[in-house]
Amino acid sequence: MPELPEVEIIRRGLVSLTPGLTIAEVELLRPDCVVGAAPEFTAGLCHQVLQDWQRRGKYLLGKLSNGGGWVVHLRMTGQLLWLTTPQPVTKHTRARIFFTGGQELRFVDQRTFGRLWWVAPGQALTQVVTGLQNLGLEPWDCSAEILYPKCQRTRRAIKSALLDQTWIAGLGNIYADECLFLSGIDPQTPCQDLSAPQVAQLHQAIVRVLETSIQAGGTTFAHFRHVQGMNGHYLDQAWVYGRAGQPCRVCGTAIQRQKIAGRSSHFCPRCQPKRLTRH
Repeated sequence: MPELPEVEIIRRGLVSLTPGLTIAEVELLRPDCVVGAAPEFTAGLCHQVLQDWQRRGKYLLGKLSNGGGWVVHLRMTGQLLWLTTPQPVTKHTRARIFFTGGQELRFVDQRTFGRLWWVAPGQALTQVVTGLQNLGLEPWDCSAEILYPKCQRTRRAIKSALLDQTWIAGLGNIYADECLFLSGIDPQTPCQDLSAPQVAQLHQAIVRVLETSIQAGGTTFAHFRHVQGMNGHYLDQAWVYGRAGQPCRVCGTAIQRQKIAGRSSHFCPRCQPKRLTRH
């Protein structure tokens, strides 16, 4: 699933390509990718100028000239691909957005979990896209002072907590593993057992990992592509994710992988030692 860095990279690509362009036509090959009435989505986008793109967590928020909005959630395998010349329509193409200059923005989604919304002028985004209602702060807006009290209220594993979008918006499995490694925290550590300095180090690691990934173009594990079709290269420098059995880049110990709350977690048992828990 594209996480914050991948969605941010797509947003930046869209900002560089689409603002000021007028949507001429919308073709829905799979109308069920739209939340709400497909005809309203099509009519709502047609003849509007795309003015800007923002990001909230893993959601892309497009601003239209009439005050309405276009929201995209890529979920597991969704892609937005920018085309300047006609290309064959692939099997997994779900929607095609055509612009008056002849360009096309194509929504491709193999697993069909991705979703599109049209937000009418005057409507609040959170009224239409319910997933936006309970999102936590963006990582750069959060702080250790905010995170530490959250940790003190639960004994669930810190890895599980980091995947909770009401805590920090945009983090997912890849970058949760990476930031836990950089902060030296075992992923199974109960949140309440983390000290204030550990939480501060964890927040610093979250910001560092996300910024590093954005600079590397994100992570292409299977499906992620930039809007112009390029792969991301973060996995080339990942600390632990996807490296089970390989030597730790710091100490040489073999990276381990195990399931935590149903998700694969990668960690170094030496750099992220288990500690005595508090009761």
